[in-house]
Amino acid sequence: MRLSVVIPSYKDPLLHKTIASILTSATGEIEIIPVLDGYKPIVQITSDSRVKPLYLKENVGMREAINRGVQASTGKYIMRTDEHCLFAPGFDKEILKHIKDNQIVTARRYFLDVEKWKVMDIKPVDYEKLIIVNDRWHKFAGQRWRTRERERESMKIDETMAMQGSFWIMPRSWWNKVIKRLDSNGYGILYQDSVEMLMKTWQAGGKLMVNKNTWFAHKHVDFNRTHRYSTELSRASFAHSISVWGDYYNDVVAPRWGISG
Repeated sequence: MRLSVVIPSYKDPLLHKTIASILTSATGEIEIIPVLDGYKPIVQITSDSRVKPLYLKENVGMREAINRGVQASTGKYIMRTDEHCLFAPGFDKEILKHIKDNQIVTARRYFLDVEKWKVMDIKPVDYEKLIIVNDRWHKFAGQRWRTRERERESMKIDETMAMQGSFWIMPRSWWNKVIKRLDSNGYGILYQDSVEMLMKTWQAGGKLMVNKNTWFAHKHVDFNRTHRYSTELSRASFAHSISVWGDYYNDVVAPRWGISG
């Protein structure tokens, strides 16, 4: 049941706290692969034998860093997390004891105060719906789905339509068969990875699930980012994702979920 944890990283000082949280919270067999994307951290990565840093000579971007980490991993299951997250005790065993072969699973998402390294007193996110935003960006985006949260509050493991992308687990067999790799051509190096994975998963008959019996906390938006991406590159990424998946979303995905307009 070994779980391989891939952490694409670019100069985020919170990487070390994220690794420590995983080491403390995981109760099953794990390996952690921080993918150091074209840099070496100022503070040395822990010498814990479960942590196996992968140093890339050049900055290849988040999508390709995830690909490289998955390629270097050995677990039956693959997990991806951002480098600024905190995890519930036993999160790994809770998800792995319920996950199916055709599923990507995320968890209840809290908001993390990275200065105090504590979960913030804000209601967590359980469900998101995938919509096409027609503002100045025209892009796929996840939107908090409050009505589904209220209507399905009692369902502790349930299907959901979108995820932030900062934390997920899937069987390696599903990655190898369906996802295969994240494409940086057209998408660019940073955005829309969760959209690409979800569309591929739905086309193959799979599901995105949320396990509300466990949780993770992701850095709140009020705290600074460690990367910058130009407006031009962002627009190109969003436009490419719409061009690849827009028709499938409008014809198949949106009707299935009852999303209109």
